[in-house]
Amino acid sequence: MKATTGKRDGIRTQEKILAAAQNEFARKGYDGARVDAIAARAKISKNLLYHHFRSKEELYIRVLERTYETLRRRQGDVSLAGLDPIQAMTKLCETTFQTFVDEPDIIVMLNTENLHRGKHIAKSPIIRSLYDRLSEVLRDILKDGEEKGVFRRDVDPVELYISMSGLGYFYLSNQHTLSMLFNRALVSPDNLEKRKAHIVDVILSYLTRFPDVETTPDTASTA
Repeated sequence: MKATTGKRDGIRTQEKILAAAQNEFARKGYDGARVDAIAARAKISKNLLYHHFRSKEELYIRVLERTYETLRRRQGDVSLAGLDPIQAMTKLCETTFQTFVDEPDIIVMLNTENLHRGKHIAKSPIIRSLYDRLSEVLRDILKDGEEKGVFRRDVDPVELYISMSGLGYFYLSNQHTLSMLFNRALVSPDNLEKRKAHIVDVILSYLTRFPDVETTPDTASTA
């Protein structure tokens, strides 16, 4: 019984540390964050923190893993069973964007890791495996769409996801400068809904365009 209670306490302590670390890394980046500040935020001693995580880098990598796990969990929580390919792709687009909206630390953490050229992600086998599963989901949707004749053939799922994610990521990561430049409140509820619909429209317009059967100027003139 004591062993079980101790294990639960350990898990709770780790969760407190990770929550505090995510807040600190999101606010100050990897270089600016301090272990002392994380321990203080978690209301534990620094020695206890190092009991659970051996170094600042190990803690940062675990926070990164949690960040990607959150994104993939939100995407995976959407039930795609029984949906036609257009509905499934629509839901995946909407959920990806909405997760960025609801979990702003994701964008901050990804920006920070890109400043470090992905060197911490490279040390985590967990993050790569999460995206292997995402690629499988995308391949299944694309294959279903091909077989039903609603999606173009030979779409690269990685390229597609980068486009899908980028349409929302750039919008939110640059919201402050873009809002000033265009005098538009990009993150107002109405504009967020418009952006979500725009992402769906862009992705589905690409998937449902069949370049091999499109009418070209030359063929149009001889018709």
